[in-house]
Amino acid sequence: MKKPLIALTLDYENSKEYSQYPWYAIRENYFTSIEDTGGIGVGIPHNIKDIISLLQKIDGLVITGGNFDINPNMFGENNIHKTVKLKENRTNFELLAAEIMLKNNKPVLGICGGEQLLNVLYKGSLIQHIPDEINNPIEHEQKKPRNQASHSVIIKENTKLYNIISTKEIMVNSAHHQAVKKPGNGLIVNAISSDGVIEGIEDPKKNFCIGVQWHPEFFIQGSDNKLLKAFIEAC
Repeated sequence: MKKPLIALTLDYENSKEYSQYPWYAIRENYFTSIEDTGGIGVGIPHNIKDIISLLQKIDGLVITGGNFDINPNMFGENNIHKTVKLKENRTNFELLAAEIMLKNNKPVLGICGGEQLLNVLYKGSLIQHIPDEINNPIEHEQKKPRNQASHSVIIKENTKLYNIISTKEIMVNSAHHQAVKKPGNGLIVNAISSDGVIEGIEDPKKNFCIGVQWHPEFFIQGSDNKLLKAFIEAC
């Protein structure tokens, strides 16, 4: 059987650490996790001009995470928290890519910031900085290495995510200071942490449209493998 081709969104950097000129970046395990679950991963440049032609060749899209945030103006907030970092060209490309894929009912998986982007695409809003908006929050920016779990997540029954994972509670890693505030139109919450922070969303009307706040590409638990395998099978 032909392996599905999975587009992985790239980060954009203009620091001088790697090159004197702007460069794209992505962690290797985004690719290897796709390969290990039966797909072929390809990084896609932020080329809006040719995006339709590019995505016609793609079977599924992973919106990856990154150390940046979505402009709060996009979800109706004028005050921008001091911790917010923007990469607006990347955000604009990812919004358009996700919109095109979902219009064609092709599978989309949003990881960490990718979940937040899906929520904004669906006209939802975000918590700009969890410690300022959540009472007694757990540690969502873990000090442990990212390949280790740091807190539990409750998976809601009667959701696609629950049907995939088949368990009510899993352990996840955590590397985010923002989260979904109000779910977008047509989205439902499929996962939540003990402090009430939304950890997962999905569109039940789509073939596969799921966002999770953790990083399943690290394969910390069997649930991560199940999620990525279900995504690949949908593709």
